Amino acid sequence: MKAIYLDCFSGISGNMMIGALLDAGLPIEHLQTELAKLDISGYKLINKDIVKKGIRARYFNVEFRQWFQPSRNFGDIQKIIKKSSLATSIKEQAEAIFARLAEAEAKVHGTSVDKVHFHEVGAIDSIIDVVGTVIGLEYLGIKHVFASALHVGSGYVKCDHGLMPVPAPATAELLQGIPFYSDKIKGELVTPTGAALVASLVQEFGTLPVYMKTERVAYGAGSMDLDIPNVLRVYVGTVQMLAQGQKAKLVETNIDDLNPQLYGYVMERLFAVGAYDVYLTPVNMKKNRPGTKLTVITAADKLNEIIRIILTETSTLGVRVFECDSFHVAREIVKVDTPWGEVRVKIGKMDEQIINVAPEYEDCRMIAEKHNIPLKAIHAYVLGRCKMFTDELL
Repeated sequence: MKAIYLDCFSGISGNMMIGALLDAGLPIEHLQTELAKLDISGYKLINKDIVKKGIRARYFNVEFRQWFQPSRNFGDIQKIIKKSSLATSIKEQAEAIFARLAEAEAKVHGTSVDKVHFHEVGAIDSIIDVVGTVIGLEYLGIKHVFASALHVGSGYVKCDHGLMPVPAPATAELLQGIPFYSDKIKGELVTPTGAALVASLVQEFGTLPVYMKTERVAYGAGSMDLDIPNVLRVYVGTVQMLAQGQKAKLVETNIDDLNPQLYGYVMERLFAVGAYDVYLTPVNMKKNRPGTKLTVITAADKLNEIIRIILTETSTLGVRVFECDSFHVAREIVKVDTPWGEVRVKIGKMDEQIINVAPEYEDCRMIAEKHNIPLKAIHAYVLGRCKMFTDELL
């Protein structure tokens, strides 16, 4: 799978992102042709190599032929994108990025999304930065985006409403849930547009993945001259994604005084609210008492509900919570016809290759009970009908 890693040691902005994509192989002619599909005019694209503290980087920017830039709202930008002849995938992604910007601005200014008037981010250069980034990612075939923690800078930045602390309010809103830090470097290193791109496009944050094979290192230059190289470093390569990963929570508690008959009910309640898995482990507790460790794996947004059920439905007085990575292969459900009715079959895929085929137990059980046929015979029959899938396993 084609992927990029954004090394944001000097922050990120829209023009730095496009500069890096141009340096990574996006032809400027392709970018110009695609951007011409937008109903905007009066600009010129700057594309040149420059040196920042000894590092050669591609500098991209937008030069205006007219000094006045109209203030646009989210609806105006939507119309510009929707009316274009760009590919649907590009239009949808660009609109989603601007929607995220609009939501952040609306929250900061205490208004609704449809009433937000973009100033800096509604100008032509920001429209080009957002749409151009999506164009570049699609041209390069990028399917996964990683990023480091973001260096946001420090001090104050001058914007339409006056001096604002770094990160600017809208940027701070967009960076919720994203790792960032401030160092001694003065200035705004992460712009609202840059923050929106990261918040919308990046799937994973951290160090450069050990399973990423780098094929090229590209640099996009920022406009300011700093004490550090003002560049966005982008690693371009491939990753072998074994499974779809996401952050999960592992909840545990040890219990030695609960009626064993209640555990089944507790497990049903936990699964009903969306727990990934629930299991019981026999343990020896203090004073050598036999006990049971209840373990639940759940999505982070289900944590409070999971804890509430455990505390109210069991005799425990507390739980332990750990963060963990949860990986799942891509799954697809297909229906297989049998002489006794349909049976659902789960197909597990990794990198588009089938690695597991499993008839749905409940469907097989219902047929076995209804027609008085051994369950193992139903299971074997369904697997036989799945030959087109099982052959791919061999």
